[in-house]
Amino acid sequence: SRISGVLNQEATMGGLHEISPGRNMQFIPYASFRNFRALDTRDPSQPRFSQIDAQGKFGLDSKFVFHDSLVLDTTINPDFAQVESDEPQNTVNQRFEVFFPEKRPFFLENSNFFGDTSMGVYRLSQLLFTRRIVEPTFGARFTGKQGPWNLGFFVADDRSPGLLVPNFSSFAGKRAYFAVGRVSHDFGEQNNIGVIYTDREFAGFFNRVGGVDANFRLNKNWTSWFRTVVSSTACSPDEPGPTPPEPGSTCGAGPGYQFGSDTEAVLNNIGRRFSYELMFQDITPNFHTDTGFVPRTDIRNLSQYFHFYWRPEGKHLVFYGPEGQTQNYWDHNGVPVLQAYNFDWVFDFKPNLILAPIVAYETDTLRPVDFAGLPSNHRYVQRAVGFVIKGSPLRRLTFNTKVIRDGIVLIDVPVGLLPITGNETAITHTMSLKLTRHLVVDNTYILDRVVNGATHHAAFNNHIIRSKWNYQFTPALSLRLIAQYNGLLANPAQSSLTNTKNMNFDFLVTYLPHPGTAVYVGYNSNLENLVPGLCHQLPGSTVCIPNGPGLVRNNSFINDGRQFFVKISYLFRR
Repeated sequence: SRISGVLNQEATMGGLHEISPGRNMQFIPYASFRNFRALDTRDPSQPRFSQIDAQGKFGLDSKFVFHDSLVLDTTINPDFAQVESDEPQNTVNQRFEVFFPEKRPFFLENSNFFGDTSMGVYRLSQLLFTRRIVEPTFGARFTGKQGPWNLGFFVADDRSPGLLVPNFSSFAGKRAYFAVGRVSHDFGEQNNIGVIYTDREFAGFFNRVGGVDANFRLNKNWTSWFRTVVSSTACSPDEPGPTPPEPGSTCGAGPGYQFGSDTEAVLNNIGRRFSYELMFQDITPNFHTDTGFVPRTDIRNLSQYFHFYWRPEGKHLVFYGPEGQTQNYWDHNGVPVLQAYNFDWVFDFKPNLILAPIVAYETDTLRPVDFAGLPSNHRYVQRAVGFVIKGSPLRRLTFNTKVIRDGIVLIDVPVGLLPITGNETAITHTMSLKLTRHLVVDNTYILDRVVNGATHHAAFNNHIIRSKWNYQFTPALSLRLIAQYNGLLANPAQSSLTNTKNMNFDFLVTYLPHPGTAVYVGYNSNLENLVPGLCHQLPGSTVCIPNGPGLVRNNSFINDGRQFFVKISYLFRR
């Protein structure tokens, strides 16, 4: 179909008959028990272990349905011990925050009522990114639809800011409070306009964001999206999170007030043969959101994507064609801080195999505000070649491999040196194997190798290996095993990084006779290359040297964190 959209490319689903509404009230109380040992680095110069031999915890999740279309979800003292750990990503030599998606069920449900930020190939700024809420003790969400009105309201607290600081900090024991609301109105055919407001309060400081958004279906092929918001922030540079101050932000200079704005728009056409997407962003230097995810500010961004596929639908070749993407970023002084151009030619073969060679060209401009040692703006030029191959050529095998050889700006340079262009080899490989009817194995390997472009010596090699095994004994009983290794091998003569090695093991048995009623038994263990005493200690003592370097690494592993837990929940319905 040439009509814009994704769902309309799918087949028609049938077989749904005599569906009745569910119960109007649900209660899921839970009880958990755990013992754990963890590394405490709240005072970086005095790292130590904290340990609890036995800790009980109780909580309650509830759901109330009104008029079959409005839902109130609440949680008291939630526990997420059974949630799977994050999929690995490269976080080394990154100038901006890396996005890790939310996985906790309470925060995922009905999250679309607070705005969809995935428009085709682009991910727009998120005003509600619930991973900012790390240690909640309560939360409530009211969502639903009444006629043409779509409603979404959310409140929660977060103890983590008061738990991340030493006991002598003025922030110790304090918590942050979140409040988010969005109301939108549908009109015409697949059009809507809405308003959104977010607020985070902590220790007398605040961050508030508000504005309007709209979706318009221009015709059967083209759709558009628009949002403009402003932020008002009374900030403290000493708060431990939730987001680092952006370059040029007044939050990095001391307590103060700042005001900013964020305007974004998308025009797209998503079809089987032709797709096109145009995105515009204008985010001022002092725009800030403590409830959301905006990795980069002080930009005006104009980005485009297109593809055109010929579809011979032959014996071996299903479709082929070009894909292209451009990204053009300027700061608010007119400096072109990023210009990127990517092109590939994709081939889709039977049975379900995609191959695409890639070429790219990119320029980055670092300013003194980005790197303190730079006397003036400096432009870095990078080129890239590579390929992607992915698919499911066998019924039991799915894989995705991406290999890129490109230039990169090395910013983690030794003290006293300026950033330099390096040569990067980046490999990402994922493979899923269904070995038996009950066993599925998912493997991931990530390599990021950067060579100093001036000396031609390696700056660092980062290896990440992850293997996840799921065994389904019965429809209700399952076992999950995850093992992950992350090794950063750094050259101190070429980078400011240190050798860091980490091994993590995650074991979980789940008995789930029906959703909401479950028994979880889990064990997590983490190993890291640290000296047994964690730090340089005073002679004849186990106390760290005052104002010392903190954690000291070596080549051997110690266990710096482990947890055993049992969690039981039961679903009551009325």
